[in-house]
Formats: sequence, structure tokens, C-alpha cells
Amino acid sequence: MQNGSLDPQTIALLVIPFAVLELGLMVYAVYDLFQEDRRVRGDSKAMWALIIFFVNVIGPLLYIFVGRDDSRGAETEIPGGAAPSAPAESITRILTTWPSLDADTDAAVVTTGLTKAYGRGVTALDHLNLNVPSGSIFGFLGPNGAGKTTTLRLLTGLAQATDGTATVAGIPIGRSDGRLARNIGYLDQDPRFYGWMRGRELLNLVGQLHGLQGAELKHRVGEVLEIVGLTDASHRKVGGYSGGMRQRLGIGQALINQPRVLFLDEPVSSLDPEGRRDVLEIISRLRGIATVFMSTHILNDVERVCDRVAILNFGHLVVEGPIDQLLDSYAQPIYELEPEPQQPGSIERLAGALSGQPWAREVKTTPDSVRVFVNDPKVAGPAILPIVVASGVALARFERSRPSLEDVFLRLVAERPEMQLTPRTDVPAWGLDGRARR
Repeated sequence: MQNGSLDPQTIALLVIPFAVLELGLMVYAVYDLFQEDRRVRGDSKAMWALIIFFVNVIGPLLYIFVGRDDSRGAETEIPGGAAPSAPAESITRILTTWPSLDADTDAAVVTTGLTKAYGRGVTALDHLNLNVPSGSIFGFLGPNGAGKTTTLRLLTGLAQATDGTATVAGIPIGRSDGRLARNIGYLDQDPRFYGWMRGRELLNLVGQLHGLQGAELKHRVGEVLEIVGLTDASHRKVGGYSGGMRQRLGIGQALINQPRVLFLDEPVSSLDPEGRRDVLEIISRLRGIATVFMSTHILNDVERVCDRVAILNFGHLVVEGPIDQLLDSYAQPIYELEPEPQQPGSIERLAGALSGQPWAREVKTTPDSVRVFVNDPKVAGPAILPIVVASGVALARFERSRPSLEDVFLRLVAERPEMQLTPRTDVPAWGLDGRARR
């Protein structure tokens, strides 16, 4: 035995005696069938002889040379949130061989007045107009219940729009000819897979559903497993995967057909920080290879990998555009003031003095600092320090910073009171008796 595996000599010593015994028993069974059993007719004897021969000879040979899975691993759950990802250069090499987007395609997703309404006046999506550039990574943001998942279900053909039109990769949604399914990939927010299947088997199944077969299917599955970092775990049962590994497998099945548009609903929600980093790097490398339409509530991830964002609130589009332009247009500077320690009441004095200023849009406090959101930075900058001096508070730190996408998101959502007057009713509230409450 070498490195935990049997060498050929040991295998021969173990197998040959049993093979000889099995062959002898098979010959005796066939002889006894023809010579001794008078109750069986001649043609039936021949059939039984073939069955015995197949079970004892042909069947094991087919198992050895065709159906055996040499790399099956243990079927216990793999600890940790995610399996190791493939090296960056390996992923880049694979993706460069995939077909790139058509150069003359301007928009991958276009919606015009897209609306989804349910019974009793419930509107989940209200006249959505979007234009997602081809090859971009598009962040689709919104609080829970904003209508993000409804939008993805409409664009992927899983639901029918009440009004409006949309095209994905130039294909109108709502068609039943299968063109849309062949050109998109989709990862649900909570992917569910057959727990008894192995990772490679699941990707094989999805590939076959997309019309792949033979060497092409095997090659594509191998590529996808390498991209999502599941090559070593591909022969384990999905039921033994951790949550992060199942999420990686979900991204893999969405990539199996080399989609032109990839829809991801909360793709990193169940991953640990390292797994999130790896998946975001994979998504980033898809830029120019596919258009990625990513719904998420993790704003730092959007700011890291996305080119453009759209913010949805109560089924209405609040704003849409390149991230840099949104930050420049809506993100006024934030002034952070940190008082020196051992000054009782310094935070309260600073906050009180700054809150009454006409240029101070909002003042937030923490146990150690004061943050001032301003409307007019040209006026606020020179005015803050004299106010601090007048309050008698000594500062340890005074800093002007640029707001994050999260600050812009919270401001824009808060500035749409007309969208908050009507409570959202597309998702029912559940009572203690299990019945939906409106």
C-alpha cells in the first residue's frame, strides 16, 4: 500500500482468487441449468444463461470501465463556509476562452414600464424603466420588499408581467421558444438542490438540460468547477456541502451554458468574508464576458465590483446611473469630529451647536464622535471650526470624508416620502394563526 492506496500487486492478490471462484460458480450454474433442471424449457434456459453471464461478467466490466466514479469522496459535510477557490490566473485563462459579447450590442437588459400587480390592488413593481449596458456589472439595490426579486423573476421568465415590456439579450421576455433560457443564467436567493446528487452530477444535469453532451459537457463542467473552486469537492454529495459551498455550486450551475446575461439574487448572502471576496472576484472577471445583473443589500460589495446601480423602493425606481456619478451628485461631504477624552458632555455640546445651523442637513452622534451631513460644503467648511471653538470643546480629530454608497442609499430612500405613505402589501404579514394579514 502506497500513500493510502492499494498497489497493483495487492489488488491482484485480493481479486484473482475471488474472480476464479466466481467464474467456477458461474460455469457450474450454467451446467446445472442445462443438464439437471428438466422443468425449464430450452429457450428459457438460454435466457437464464445470458442473465447469469451478464450479471457475473458483463455487468462488473461495465462498472469498472464505464460507470465507476474513481474520485468519490467522503459524504460528510465539509467544514467551513467555502471551498478554496481556483487561482486567479487559472480563472482568467478559462474565461478568456469563453465567447465574448457582441460588439454591436448596446444594452443587455431594457425595460419599459415594466409592472407586476396582484389581486386587490397590490403592485409589486410599478412602471420600471431600466437600460443595462452590455458587459457591465449592474447592482440592483433596495430594502427588503422593494421588488428586487419580483424584477428578477420577470426578467428570467419565471413570472408574467402585468404591463410593460422588456428584452434580455435582445430577446423579449414572455416567449416560450426557449431562446431566453439559452442565453441567461440565474441564481436564486435561496438555491435548493438535490441533496443525494454529487456536485459534478448536478452540473452534468444542468448542462444536459442546456443541450450539452459528451466531451463538450465534461469539459464545460470541469471549467465551471475550477472557476467556483469546487473541483476537489465535486464528487461529494450536495447534502454534505456547507451553505457557502452550495452558493458556489449555484453560481456554477448559472454559468454552465456560458450565459450572455447572468442574474444573481443575493449571490454572497451566505458566504463568510473570504468566500465573499472570492465570489466577488469571479463576478468582477466576468466583466466584458457576460452582463451581470446582481441584486443585493450588501452595499460595500456593490461599490466594490459594480459599474452602475439602480435603487428600488416600494416598487418604484428611485435613481439609476454610474456609481461615480451618483456619489458626485448625491454624496455631499461628511465632517467627522472626535473630541479629546476626559471632556464630559463634549459630544452633546458639539451636536447641539451644529444641529441648529442652516447648512447642517443631519447630525449623528456616536459615543466617541459627531458626524455632520451638510447641504452646502462651501459654507459649512469654514463655519464648523469657529463653532467648535465657541463650544469650548478640544478636538482630537477633524476630518472631511466622502460618503459611501450606503450613505447615498439611505439619503435617497429617506427623501422619497411619497413612496413611504402607502405600506407595501405585495408580501403578506403572517399572524400567529398562520394566516396572511393585509
